[in-house]
Amino acid sequence: MNRSSLTTNDAKTRMTSKNIRATSRFHIRPFTVFALNFLAILALIASPISTVRAQAGSSVTASAVIVPAQVAELGFLNTAIIREVNVRQGDAVKAGEPLATLDTPELEYAVTAAQAAYRSAQSYAELQRYRTVQKYDRRGHKYLETEPREVVQKGDALAARAQASLEVAQATLAQSTLAAPFDGTVVAIHARTGELAQLDRPVLTLATLDQLQIETTDLSERDIARIQVGQTATVFVDALGEKFSARVIAIAPRANTLGGDVIYKVTLAFDEQPIGLLWGMTAEVTISAE
Repeated sequence: MNRSSLTTNDAKTRMTSKNIRATSRFHIRPFTVFALNFLAILALIASPISTVRAQAGSSVTASAVIVPAQVAELGFLNTAIIREVNVRQGDAVKAGEPLATLDTPELEYAVTAAQAAYRSAQSYAELQRYRTVQKYDRRGHKYLETEPREVVQKGDALAARAQASLEVAQATLAQSTLAAPFDGTVVAIHARTGELAQLDRPVLTLATLDQLQIETTDLSERDIARIQVGQTATVFVDALGEKFSARVIAIAPRANTLGGDVIYKVTLAFDEQPIGLLWGMTAEVTISAE
């Protein structure tokens, strides 16, 4: 075979390869256009604008627990023997009602002594205010004159000081009586009559069991921005197996941490408290974020 034949064959081979590549480009181009269009549609669906619109009308769901609207662990500010516990667990009490008292005879005596001192100072002040002194003028005529102003002011000052001492003694004695700070139910008693009251130990726990609320336990910081006071919600109480309507009444201004996640506590109130609801029951809250 001569050189010219080889050259001719090579030329035919190159022409055939070009035709194949051209044909390949012709068949691949429609698939490429279809793929690009498909990716564009996916990008449009997953765009931030679409996501925001989808979330705008959605709701927020979180786990929750049932708690009283008010809870107080009550104890004494003085250390002494408990004279009497006036209530039992489960009793309903009114604000200001005495719940327990300490045996403090020395404080009672201090009040009695302060009362006597105050009455004495009052009498002295009144005496100085209306007391008259007999005097004579230049002609020897007798006349009466009240005590100087400074003497009257001194008597009033002594009476005011005695009154302040009495108020301090009464306030100290009042600390020996444990009174209910609000209407509620005695849910626990931690000390008994005859025991020594300690400053770091509560005597009883008072709660408003007739005003139970819902507190979320795992509401994420990603959802808190969509929650506002006044929003409606649906609460499913696990133990009761029913759903109840509620509304958001408070949002914690400070976050907590749960398992490394930042969460916020949101408090909700029932539109009408369910029958059979108890402190500590678990629930699931769905808050309308529209």
